[in-house]
Amino acid sequence: MKEVWKPHVVVAAVVEQDGRFLLVEEQTDSGILFNQPAGHLEEGESLLVAVRREMFEETAHYFEPDGLLGIYHWRHPTKNRTYLRFAFTGTVSGYDPAARLDEGILRAVWMTPTEIAESRMRHRSPFVDQCVADYQSGRRFPLDLINEFPHLQ
Repeated sequence: MKEVWKPHVVVAAVVEQDGRFLLVEEQTDSGILFNQPAGHLEEGESLLVAVRREMFEETAHYFEPDGLLGIYHWRHPTKNRTYLRFAFTGTVSGYDPAARLDEGILRAVWMTPTEIAESRMRHRSPFVDQCVADYQSGRRFPLDLINEFPHLQ
């Protein structure tokens, strides 16, 4: 029987404050890499709930999405995995210094676009650069572009 293909659906938060973007430095099977706060959509979870949860779990920052930056599709060249990323813009509405970060997250760090570009060889995926570029270009879509039905939390 042929294995059923399905993409890995992920959400990401793209947040800029005072010219710096919030990234996470994380331990991966490919080494220590940078990424936007991001993670997998869980069963029964809405995209907006997922991005708020992932942002908090990875950075201890509370996040309020205000726009959809874009939908990104990428096939990892060596892992035989396809990712479908929903990236959201928004604002940080608080921080909990006592919160524990997800396993594998070494730290949350605010970086300038120049610092992000200089660390390109340590990005988890091409999503990192593209999301920053799209954000800087002013790209935003209204959240009502997403239709999520009542059974989702």
